[in-house]
Amino acid sequence: MKKQTVKIFAADVAECGIFVALMVVSAYVQIPFFPVPLTFQTVVCVMSGLFLGAKKGAASMAVYCFAGLTGLPFFSGGGGIFYVLKPSFGYILGFIAAAAVAGLIASKPNASFKRYALAAFAAYLVNYAVGIPYCLVAAKLLNVENLLSLFLTGNLLYMPKDFVLCVLAAALAYKVAPIVNRRRSRLKDNG
Repeated sequence: MKKQTVKIFAADVAECGIFVALMVVSAYVQIPFFPVPLTFQTVVCVMSGLFLGAKKGAASMAVYCFAGLTGLPFFSGGGGIFYVLKPSFGYILGFIAAAAVAGLIASKPNASFKRYALAAFAAYLVNYAVGIPYCLVAAKLLNVENLLSLFLTGNLLYMPKDFVLCVLAAALAYKVAPIVNRRRSRLKDNG
């Protein structure tokens, strides 16, 4: 492998690793709330796609998911293969698709704030489109009786918070991503 290729690969791995670490931290930084605490995972997921692009954003979320399933305490309730039985696991799966969608939409050079906002909003919708059905199906399999209550208090209640944070993520990415992308381009050009 050429020295330049190794540098680029190392930079890519480091960038993905940063977002894996941010996901772990955001799972544990919680604001007490009923019925479950508020976390910042959705916004970190969206930012991974906005900053890293579709492939690396989705890869970082997939690494987060896989590492948690192997037993590393990456998820808000720990980790392990049986986490797939938790109704909230659908959102973890949704992070992968959401990061990919955010990256696909925002990946245009010199993207406008409108494009970043659209990317963040689409990723937000994708995460909920995966998370809500998984939650309801898993809850049904676990014999949860009041699915409507679960839908309202375990899903719908969090959507406004995540929407606002995704708009803020779009604003941050609009300002910072071009700087990161310029540095990334210089690394590739200085072979």
